[in-house]
Amino acid sequence: MPTAMPDVANHSSATTEGVLDWVGMSNIEVPLMLAIAGEAPRQVSAHVEAFVNLKDPKAKGIHMSRLYLLLDDLSRESSLSHASLCELLDGFISSHEDLSDQAFVKFDFDLHLRRKALITEKQGWKAYPVTVTGQVVDKELSVELAVKVPYSSTCPCSAALARQLIQEAFTAKFAGQQHISSELVVDWLGTTQGIVATPHSQRSVAEIKVKLNHKLTDFPIVALIDAIEDSLKTPVQAAVKRADEQEFARLNGQNLMFCEDAARRVKYTLNQLTEFDDFWLRVNHYESLHAHDAVAVTVKGLPNGYRA
Repeated sequence: MPTAMPDVANHSSATTEGVLDWVGMSNIEVPLMLAIAGEAPRQVSAHVEAFVNLKDPKAKGIHMSRLYLLLDDLSRESSLSHASLCELLDGFISSHEDLSDQAFVKFDFDLHLRRKALITEKQGWKAYPVTVTGQVVDKELSVELAVKVPYSSTCPCSAALARQLIQEAFTAKFAGQQHISSELVVDWLGTTQGIVATPHSQRSVAEIKVKLNHKLTDFPIVALIDAIEDSLKTPVQAAVKRADEQEFARLNGQNLMFCEDAARRVKYTLNQLTEFDDFWLRVNHYESLHAHDAVAVTVKGLPNGYRA
């Protein structure tokens, strides 16, 4: 083995000079212990992006292996928390002295949560896509948490149209009858002729990004997911029995919503949560009536904050 190996990055200059905003790696596969507020740390399998800027216009490049090794240290020796994320970003910059003064890292992973059925004691796993992003720009730290929460949305317009058809079917069935027993009506309502039409509903997804307060030590991922599901009332289910499915149908019928309604519900909820300095949200209703989607986007509305 040779005693000395060439190091092109350290001993040669850029063929074309210029500073670069970000240089690094993406799609790094890393297992991590994740620190979640209110729970014991749990392991997740993350895909990571790690970058620093290149402020020296003459430098050939950065030391990508140093970014990877710092991520590897985090994976083996610690858990991902607000504090360790800050330390990681500081390490990115300090390991590139004279080359970089800004750093960025993003972790993408699925968080699997055990979710109880609506009525019975059945439980099942639900996977929630989560992104944790941290960056230091102009010596200012910013940490962002993003989640995707699936739910069901039932169209208020189709519900009204279905009710009208049911009323018309009732009139046609019982027109001219002087005395109608409640038992007869109940039996008729239990047939396909009684409920002649149903509203359309669809799986929907709320995408949420929040900027975390610096006072946080762990990531409030579960609390954020719970708050979103509580505001929308119709989270998609895992394991269910018929009683749970019936309750899900009831919740959909009592929580009719256009995408505008869903976005306003989530916005109201996020405005009540003090651990987030800012937020951005988008609700996507994957229409069963149309071939396109219905979408609403909104932000907290802070000066120099998130923009829709």
